[in-house]
Amino acid sequence: MPKNLVIVESPAKAKTIERFLGKDYQVESSFGHIADLPSKELGVDVENGFKPKYTVDKEKKALVKKLKDLAQKADVIWLASDEDREGEAISWHLAEELKLDRDKTKRIVFNSITKSAIQKAIQNPREINYNLVNAQQARRVLDRLVGYQLSPVLWKKIKPGLSAGRVQSVAVRLIVEREREIEVFNPEASFRIRAEFKTKDGSVFSAKLNKTFPSLETARAFLQQNVRASFSVGNLDKKPAKKSPAAPFTTSTLQQEASRKLYFSVSRTMQVAQRLYEAGLITYMRTDSVNLSNEALSAAKDAIVQNYGESYSKTRNYTGKSKGAQEAHEAIRPTDMKLQSPSLERDQAKLYELIWKRTLASQMSDAILERTNVKIKASSHQEEFVANGEVVKFDGFLKVYLEGTDEEDKAEEQEGMLPAMSIGEALTNNYITATERFSRPPYRYTEASLVKKLEELGIGRPSTYAPTISTIQNRGYVEKGTVEGTERSYMQLTLESNQVAEKKLTELVGSDKGKLVPTDIGMIVNDFLVSHFTTILDYNFTAKVEENFDEIAAGDEDWQEMMEEFYKDFHPNVQDVEENAERASGERVLGTDPKSGRQVAARLGRFGPMVQIGTVEEEEKPLFASLLPDQSITTITFEEAMSLFELPRKLGVYKGEEIEANVGRYGPYVRFGKKFVSLGAGENAFEVDLDRAIELIQEKERADAPIAAYEGKDVTKGKGRFGPFIKWDGMFINVNKKYDFDNLSSADIAELIENKKIKEAEKLVQEWPEEKIRIEKARWGRHNIIKGRVKVELSKDVDASKITLEEAKALIEKKTPKKKSKAKTKK
Repeated sequence: MPKNLVIVESPAKAKTIERFLGKDYQVESSFGHIADLPSKELGVDVENGFKPKYTVDKEKKALVKKLKDLAQKADVIWLASDEDREGEAISWHLAEELKLDRDKTKRIVFNSITKSAIQKAIQNPREINYNLVNAQQARRVLDRLVGYQLSPVLWKKIKPGLSAGRVQSVAVRLIVEREREIEVFNPEASFRIRAEFKTKDGSVFSAKLNKTFPSLETARAFLQQNVRASFSVGNLDKKPAKKSPAAPFTTSTLQQEASRKLYFSVSRTMQVAQRLYEAGLITYMRTDSVNLSNEALSAAKDAIVQNYGESYSKTRNYTGKSKGAQEAHEAIRPTDMKLQSPSLERDQAKLYELIWKRTLASQMSDAILERTNVKIKASSHQEEFVANGEVVKFDGFLKVYLEGTDEEDKAEEQEGMLPAMSIGEALTNNYITATERFSRPPYRYTEASLVKKLEELGIGRPSTYAPTISTIQNRGYVEKGTVEGTERSYMQLTLESNQVAEKKLTELVGSDKGKLVPTDIGMIVNDFLVSHFTTILDYNFTAKVEENFDEIAAGDEDWQEMMEEFYKDFHPNVQDVEENAERASGERVLGTDPKSGRQVAARLGRFGPMVQIGTVEEEEKPLFASLLPDQSITTITFEEAMSLFELPRKLGVYKGEEIEANVGRYGPYVRFGKKFVSLGAGENAFEVDLDRAIELIQEKERADAPIAAYEGKDVTKGKGRFGPFIKWDGMFINVNKKYDFDNLSSADIAELIENKKIKEAEKLVQEWPEEKIRIEKARWGRHNIIKGRVKVELSKDVDASKITLEEAKALIEKKTPKKKSKAKTKK
């Protein structure tokens, strides 16, 4: 038994650290927190100082026993969880639950998993920092109080299954308020003037007028003024300028830049960064700091001088804007600046390269520029055309990296290089255009721009951005937009060869593709919370709470006193709303049904947004129809609402079975007996006719027909969300590009099936055929117990090969949904 036991929170981190420590060290993983608040109760004693009730999950009990046994045998226990508040709390829980001897327990921290960092940490151990622990406890308890007390109010007043949260609800509010700004925005049209000129040596460049015209008539009149006009260079101004590099990455800037340049979601960025950190390739990826250590500064300088020369190097120290940065150690950077392109899987390689370039560029020289401004005058009027150009005299950090920009920050046109000109030089006008342009509404948030806004407002911290954005989407309050845009016509006038021509053009506007758009339920929940819980949804309050956590971490505030101050107003507010607030459905009255004279309204129902004809107060029962996926309570028209009651549409009969068109969870479809066939892109349930429906059904029948037989069982083929496949004996087998899917031979089919059988056999750990239960290998080193459609995931610390049939049956029974007994009818 090794003398030293090192406990980290991640098995990947444990594997990396083991490489740097000798045989006297055993490294084990706690797999995150070993204790937490219980999931099915509040777990906070509000009457006794808000004391949390921490419990060890059943799945973690075997692991805790194993760690406790190892700790008792070890001479020294090293708690080596991450260096932030969450990591400090993990170490504290380990010390408490394992009942570690304080005299032989040491806490070590490091912001990179490298040999030198690990050795330095072991030489400089410390005690558990209880201020950091208390700051984490304060966040956990406050968020538990808010979530567990607000959510039941939402169940009662809006709809079962909803949830609220201190940070998630504020994030939803930002998105809802932005959507409302867009809804009320009225675009204003004006005409922008651009021209193309040619110099005496034949070089062509563009210029614009720094003035717009309010109408077609005024724009036309201006172009007429330029008929037969002569043009010349009125003024030419050249100024030196410089551009400086951006600071190294913090968590939020990494998330933003990975979104702009790599199109990663915020959660994907953090997953990939976690892998890079655990592999020892980058420093800790949850940080507010833009600092670089002296070691990093020196390594960056060496790499720059070696690759680009001395003139490209400029050592810089950056200052962060974030108050109370809880990880004020280092920015995110490579642990080895000499390692530019390590051998990694695709996404990791992309993110590593981005971090390497940003770190290197931050220590490079300014780019030296020359900016040119040219004013062009006309002989027939006083207005001047302006052309701007930019020439890079010395590229400096641009050699490596240029920070991306958000959509709302982008210039309309990138400045380019201008040809050589002199004051007074005559210019030839090729053409002048007057193009109708409309003022733009505010941009919807992307994941990256939402992170930027949350950080600007001081809401949340590095560790909270990714889970917050995932949560509000998983809860159905916000979704990624899919609308490509709608066509809008605009006018363009062109003056060419002294003639003014007009033409009507079209453009796509209003696209929300990939943007964060609030759903109906998101808007209704937000409005209810803003109306009844003003303080919780207030941006300044949420930011102030983060400052309180920072003060607790610094030892300047007592966390229980903070809870007391918060709860004394919060709890009575919750009780008042629960007792007195009216139900919220977001109801919007659309008009009156012409047939029955009853009210037609769009509102939130038990199963989602819907249209209702009639009210519950009336003797006759109301009629209901669900909204289509692309419809919203706030925008649906009366005509669209009434058309929903036409579904399902009866189309006719085929092979003795009735065909109907309808819309379901996954879009429009036709139903034929027990078969459901999706309509094609651009088709809808209101327009499809019987002939098209039969055509789709026949295509489906052909696709479902066996293409061969193997070992006496039919083989069919199809295309799914993961590409083409064949189906045999209940198995779906992906067909890769190695095969010609349209012309699979008998040998191809046999090879695909046999390879799949081998793969399935390798996955199998245990099997009880008589009980139809098996244990298979799953992703990330886990295992699943499977019976029919019931699947039980085992935690990583469970040895799947030692599970007995009785244990497997018990776990399956626990996971199997209980059938509800039908209520007996009174006789």
